[in-house]
Amino acid sequence: MSYDVNVLPFRRRLGFYVDKIFKGAEAGRSPVEQPTKFELVINLKTAKAPRTYYPPSLLMRADEVIE
Repeated sequence: MSYDVNVLPFRRRLGFYVDKIFKGAEAGRSPVEQPTKFELVINLKTAKAPRTYYPPSLLMRADEVIE
């Protein structure tokens, strides 16, 4: 199970910041962006392992369930 930030939007914004730095902007003056979307990913094979129990409501809330 993983509850983490979706890094894809940050990768898309990276080019914007690199362009600004190459054009002369100071890297230390660039704003810091905070994540706004987190994802819950559950590995179903691991969830069904002995001595492991995930309630069905948690599986339904997951953004992605890996088979």
